[in-house]
Amino acid sequence: MTLEFKNVSKLVDGKIHIHPTDLTLERGTMNVLLGPTQSGKTSLMRLMAGLDVPTEGRVFWEGKDVTGLRVQDRKVAMVYQQFINYPSMTVYDNIASPLRLMKKSSAEIDKAVKQAADLMQLTPMLDRKPLELSGGQQQRCALARALVKNAGLVLLDEPLANLDYKLREEMRVEIPKIFEESGAVFVYATTEPEEALLLGGNTAALWEGRITQFDRTPTVYRQPVDATTARVFSDPPMNFLQVSKTGSRLMFGDGQSTTANGQLGALPDGRYVAGFRPNHVEINKTGDEDLMFETRLVVTELTGSETFIHLDHHGDKWVGLIHGVHALELGSDLSVHINPEHVYIFSETGELVAPASYAVAA
Repeated sequence: MTLEFKNVSKLVDGKIHIHPTDLTLERGTMNVLLGPTQSGKTSLMRLMAGLDVPTEGRVFWEGKDVTGLRVQDRKVAMVYQQFINYPSMTVYDNIASPLRLMKKSSAEIDKAVKQAADLMQLTPMLDRKPLELSGGQQQRCALARALVKNAGLVLLDEPLANLDYKLREEMRVEIPKIFEESGAVFVYATTEPEEALLLGGNTAALWEGRITQFDRTPTVYRQPVDATTARVFSDPPMNFLQVSKTGSRLMFGDGQSTTANGQLGALPDGRYVAGFRPNHVEINKTGDEDLMFETRLVVTELTGSETFIHLDHHGDKWVGLIHGVHALELGSDLSVHINPEHVYIFSETGELVAPASYAVAA
C-alpha cells in the first residue's frame, strides 16, 4: 500500500494553505509531520483522508487515483487532539462501532475490542460512558477505535497532547509498534521535535504550507537541507550568526575563528550563516578549540534539571539549554562556549553547505 501526492496544492479563499507537493508514503511506515501551528499539518491530513479536495494535483492510493473519492469510501482512521467519542455509548460500544459497520461477527468484535482495550489500558472501563472517563482515558478510547478499524491509512493529529506525561511517554513507544505491525501507512502530526525523534521512521518538516524536507527522521535532524528545516527541527529553534570564510579560516563575531576542515575547506571565500542548537551551548569552557562569545543574559527559565538561558549577542537572539540549575544574574554579561563540531554552515539564502561534524559522523 502506498499513498502518493502528485503536485498537490490547496488554496482557501485565494490563500495558499499547501504549496505544490510531491510525496510518497510506503506501507508499514511511520511518517511524522513536524511543524509549528498553522504550518499545514492538518491541511495535509485532510487531503490524505479525502475530507478536502486538492485545488491542483492528484492523490493516489495503491496506484489508483482517489482524488475525488469521499472519506467514507476510503479505508482511513483518524484521531484528533480533541478526542471524539459517542457520549451515549459505553467504551466497549465506542470501540466496537466501526466493526459493526463492517458487519463483523460478534465473536470477531469481542476479540478485537478486548485486545485493543487491553493495549490501551481500558479493560476496567469498558462498561463506562466516555463522560465518566478522564480526558486521557477518552483519548485512549478514540485511539482504540482507530486501532480496531484495521485501516490502510491511519492519521493521528497530535493525539497525545491531552495525556499525562507518563502515559504519553508510554504511548509514544507503543503506537509505532501497534500500527506498523498492521502494515498501514501511518501519519502522525506533532509540533514537538522531541516527539518526532522518539517516534522515528520518516519525518516531513513543514513550514508555511511547504514540505522543506522529507527523509528518515535522524537524517532530517542531523542534516537539515536548509536553515528553515533546522529551525523546525529544534526546540527551542536553532541559533544563528553571521560568519565569513577567508582562506583556511572561518571568522565569527567577537574575533572568534576556527580552521575550515573537511567540507568547510572546499567552500569558496565569502559570507555564510552559522547555526547551532541550544543544547550545544555551554557556559563553562569544555575544550581548547571551543568558540567563545560574549553575550548578555536576558531571561532564565528553570525546568528542574535544566536551565534555559535567553541571550543577546549583538542583536542576535539566542537560547541555550544547559544542564543543572544555575543562579545567574539577569542583565549580566555571560561568556558562552560552542564546540566547532556542533556548528552548521548555511549559505546566506539558507541552503545547507556543510553539516556539523558530529552529524556527519553519527
